[in-house]
This record gives sequence, structure tokens and C-alpha cells, in this order.
Amino acid sequence: MVDQTALKFNQAGIIVALSVAWLIEAPIIVALTGAVMLIGSALPGLALFVLIYRTVVKPLGIVKPRPVPDREAPHRFAQAFGGIVVGAGYVSLLTGATAIGWSLVLLVVALALVNVLANFCAGCMIFYQLERFGVIPAHSEV
Repeated sequence: MVDQTALKFNQAGIIVALSVAWLIEAPIIVALTGAVMLIGSALPGLALFVLIYRTVVKPLGIVKPRPVPDREAPHRFAQAFGGIVVGAGYVSLLTGATAIGWSLVLLVVALALVNVLANFCAGCMIFYQLERFGVIPAHSEV
């Protein structure tokens, strides 16, 4: 079972952080958000936005959990992939390729927004295709 509300809260945190970074032109927020995404993918117990959801938002009853039958691996893969794209955006910003850097950051924002609003996870789709073609072992919990 996967709590869809936790996933949506995590995506919303990423959207807000990266949008603020773009609006105030703060590459350090891009770097920190990318790190949060990668750490949360590798070590789900340390996923910052999910921790905020579990320790503050959920106990206060601000939102209700919505567990559904699902696997965590596709979502962790999607977040890791997004974290890599955000990292590439940060490197681009550092090297002066600002149009490319902000485009990569905003791509992640757009895909996270599609996930939140339309329940379509592009990174999960990539995971399932890689699994289908045997690149990732079937039913892997990568």
C-alpha cells in the first residue's frame, strides 16, 4: 500500500520549492531541492516532504491519508530521475547556461504538477517501460 496523499504532498513540496527558486532566481534552492529528492529516493525514511507530511500535516488532520494498492519503487525511481534532472539544471545554472538550467527545473515542476493534478507520473511510466523491456527486473523494488 502506498499513501497517495503523501506522494501528492511530496510533489507539492517539490513544486513550491522549485517555483520559488525560479521566481527569486535562487540556484541554491534548486540544489537543496535536488538533494532532498535524491536523498528521499535512496533513503525513503529521510524524504523531507514526506517527513513533514507524516509528522505535522497528517497528525494535525490537515489532509487525510489515502492508501492505495501500489508499489513504492516506480515513485522512488521517478523522484530520483527528477532529482537528476534538477541536478543537471543546477549545474547548468552554475555554468552560466541559465536558459537550459531554468528549463530543466521548470520541466520537473511541470511534470510534478501533471502528477498532482492529473495523476499521471511520467517517471513511473519510464520505470514501467524499463521493467517491461527487462532493463529493470520485473516487480523490482529498486
